[in-house]
Amino acid sequence: MGKTIVDIRRSLESNVGRRLSLRANGGRRKTIERLGTLEETYPAVFIIKLDQDTNAFERVSYSYADVLTETVELTFLEDTQAAIGQ
Repeated sequence: MGKTIVDIRRSLESNVGRRLSLRANGGRRKTIERLGTLEETYPAVFIIKLDQDTNAFERVSYSYADVLTETVELTFLEDTQAAIGQ
């Protein structure tokens, strides 16, 4: 991703609708890994719609600062993998 919050936001805005893998720090040495789709971006946060078959939550939101500080890691999946996973 980018080096600044503005770069991260621009990068995410250009990838709205793409499937991704999410890895987040859950606290107390827990790491959360989920699959979903980047649904929307807002001035301070972005929303990820999670796959319903494997997650209890429908959507999660994170700030761009979470990506900058590496609390959240996003990996965009290739289009061929996204088509297979749907």
